[in-house]
Amino acid sequence: MRIVSWNVNGIRAVEKRGFVQWAAEESPDVLCLQETKAAPDQLSEDLRLLKDKKGAVYHDYWASAKRKGYAGTAIYSRTEPRSVTGMGEAAFDDEGRVLQADYGDFVVICAYFPNSQDKGARLPYKLDFCAAMLRLCDRLVKKGRRLVLCGDYNIAHTAIDLARPRDNEDNAGYLPEERAWMDTFTGAGYADTFREAHPGEGQHYSWWTYRQNARERNVGWRIDYHCVDRAFLPAVKNPRIRADVHGSDHCPVEIELAL
Repeated sequence: MRIVSWNVNGIRAVEKRGFVQWAAEESPDVLCLQETKAAPDQLSEDLRLLKDKKGAVYHDYWASAKRKGYAGTAIYSRTEPRSVTGMGEAAFDDEGRVLQADYGDFVVICAYFPNSQDKGARLPYKLDFCAAMLRLCDRLVKKGRRLVLCGDYNIAHTAIDLARPRDNEDNAGYLPEERAWMDTFTGAGYADTFREAHPGEGQHYSWWTYRQNARERNVGWRIDYHCVDRAFLPAVKNPRIRADVHGSDHCPVEIELAL
């Protein structure tokens, strides 16, 4: 099973840049999207009836923010999950930040973590979300479930996860409190699949500002992840950052599961 995650920074915007054709060519088993910025009734027929390369229509699930044109997550799945739910906490479901797809033995969580914003204006909300996410993951693991938590975490965990760590120590996404939560999360038994496969390697990024030709110069941040509970890690194959794919200020990230 191949799971791809991508912050599209507006599903309707990325549609104009070839998203439908790209999805058909790639045909992942599960495609998790963040920052969709749209409700289902605002989507084209091509997006609501997205097809793989064989012409089969994906099952699609949407969590939209109450605020129009803001946040939101979606999951396209070739196999119909047993169920798809939100996070179960109104403060975060009102912004469409989480979808959980239950596939039986394991759960795929598509998450769009909040941005802590300038001067940490939204840091308390961000940390509340992080704490709630850890509780959710722990509940699933205690029930004997395996899990994949993928999406835009809006956190660069360590200095090698962004091009200019010294310049960004006081900036959203690299605040001490955010990095400390990532320490807590990974210390609680969850593995960053890309870092497990590429220990100590820098210059691997999944987001670049649109300013100053940052992407062309690879001045970026790695803030998009697939994390799994450690018991599930042996099933993970070929974690990749797809910097070759354009259309958003983020690029897709992916893993394969040997099930």
